[in-house]
Amino acid sequence: MRIIVITGMSGSGKSTAVRALEDEGYYCIDNLPVRLFKSFVDLIGKSVGSFKGVVLVADIRGREFFKGYERALHKITGVGHTVEIFFFDSQDEILTRRFSETRRRHPVDGLCTITEGIRIERDRLSSLRQIATRIIDTSEFTVHQLKEFILMIVRGEEKENQLIIEVQSFGFKYGVPLESSIVMDVRFLPNPFFVPALKDGSGLDDEVRDYVLDNVATAEFLDYFFPLLDMLLPAHRREGKSYLTISIGCTGGRHRSVAVAEATGMHLQELWPSVRINHRDIEKGLK
Repeated sequence: MRIIVITGMSGSGKSTAVRALEDEGYYCIDNLPVRLFKSFVDLIGKSVGSFKGVVLVADIRGREFFKGYERALHKITGVGHTVEIFFFDSQDEILTRRFSETRRRHPVDGLCTITEGIRIERDRLSSLRQIATRIIDTSEFTVHQLKEFILMIVRGEEKENQLIIEVQSFGFKYGVPLESSIVMDVRFLPNPFFVPALKDGSGLDDEVRDYVLDNVATAEFLDYFFPLLDMLLPAHRREGKSYLTISIGCTGGRHRSVAVAEATGMHLQELWPSVRINHRDIEKGLK
């Protein structure tokens, strides 16, 4: 039976990975005491046909895990099970930002600062990181990209130099997405917001899309933009990037950027197997 241990830094995306694996048919259990690992695996093994495998989530919250994980994992492998350890990590500044945005306390100690908590946690997890089967750095992943990446791994579909691409629209008034690899400003294009019949629509509507894309300025822009992407994306892949976010922005993120992002995504989908289109601010654009 396939057993995956998910561990790593708090705020690094472990919960996202667990939800993806649950949807994939794995039995996932969070923060199980280490002394129960073997018993739980034996119990689930009796109904293994119902699940693709077991996912055990163990991290800094389970203090006793760090005292006995080597022995517990040895017991499981000793009876013929395959154990993989996925260690999720991220840059310290990214972890700090994620905690600040969610206003969560760091699980190491509710009285310490986020920065201190990250430092302590990284030190305590260092030995576990060294024995990990795979280290997954989520610093530049969006939630959708991380989910897709995890599923590729467990399905055995991961390929060398695989590039996951997300094309997203956004509104500059709400800030540039921090995960952006490439940012394109399309505020120079004619704005449907000022056309009464189009103002309440979005770039997903035929009338708005046609207004944006049929414009001469848009056609000239795309004649340059698409070949630029066709050159840049293979270059990013050659440099070993696994994920790339192309962010296209207008003022409110509802009209021009949405239409151009859709056109860009459709263009890239003809050449790349893994392209996702996302509209971050489409529901905010009229506020």
